Amino acid sequence: MAEIAVEVAFALPGHQAVVALSVPLGTTASEAVVLADLPGRFPELPAETFEQPDLGIFGRRLREPASHRLRAGDRVELYRPLTIDPKQARLARAAEKR
Repeated sequence: MAEIAVEVAFALPGHQAVVALSVPLGTTASEAVVLADLPGRFPELPAETFEQPDLGIFGRRLREPASHRLRAGDRVELYRPLTIDPKQARLARAAEKR
């Protein structure tokens, strides 16, 4: 079976991992995340962090990562939830300037 080269990327503020994989043609974005073994690379995070994260390809969010078939050279990115609402952060910065 033909294989393609892809990457899976995840980052925390002080630690990042970009995992290069060779996967069978037809592998989905969600399957690639499982193959990258991110819980083993980020033991400080609960394993649930990697079970159903928001995923994207080169900065474009995927609506259905479980059915999105990867192409050679794709970089699957896992997105973490925001820790603060951007509007609230902007209001807080404005209040500090006053």
